[in-house]
Amino acid sequence: MYDGKSLNGWDGDKSFWRVEDGAIVAESTCEKPTGTIYLIWQGGEPADFEMKLEMKGEGAAVNSGVQYRGAITDPNQPRAAGRPPQTGSCPSGAPRGTPPAFATQAKWDMLGPQFDFDGRNMFTGQFYEQATGRGIIAWRGQVVRTEEGKHPRLLATLGDKDELAGYVHIEGWNQLHLIARGNTTTHIVNGHVMAILIDDDPSKFRKSGLIGFEIEGTGKIAIRNVWLKKQ
Repeated sequence: MYDGKSLNGWDGDKSFWRVEDGAIVAESTCEKPTGTIYLIWQGGEPADFEMKLEMKGEGAAVNSGVQYRGAITDPNQPRAAGRPPQTGSCPSGAPRGTPPAFATQAKWDMLGPQFDFDGRNMFTGQFYEQATGRGIIAWRGQVVRTEEGKHPRLLATLGDKDELAGYVHIEGWNQLHLIARGNTTTHIVNGHVMAILIDDDPSKFRKSGLIGFEIEGTGKIAIRNVWLKKQ
């Protein structure tokens, strides 16, 4: 999916997304914040697949993830209020920057499932759904089932969430392994299963869709060795 040297086959705001030392990187700083932005693979909309990649986050406030079975949001739909803008100068003394306007990012703005990843390691591995109203569905350490018209139901636990957090390499490279097969998705980090979702809600479940990467918050992410195997 990634040739290791260019962003060929990927589309996003290239003023933020770039290649550095063989990895796809994006950095959000106080002086030049990204807001929530995406880089989208142009190779199709897979349904059942396995995906492996390595991801590294630098900076406690960085938030990222892998979007999959996703779609582009409707720019005409009302958007949730973002975080209130911070005031004052940056730690460097420079003026605090403003994220790019949504209008400039709308064609890449994604909704749908996300394999979550964050610098503080509070959420890495969990199942989060972006811009659909469902939010966090399966926390780290959970096997969850959804059904139409019902609250998500915990079926089992995979282990203690804090113990599982210990397998994540903070500010180091992590292997993310995603298995999407039918209505079941499995998130694995460094060989340890973090979350499983059985999505039996036909009003929300998407059987195929776009794949992309996200960054928000403040910090830097890097992604390399991205592989996809369609089922």
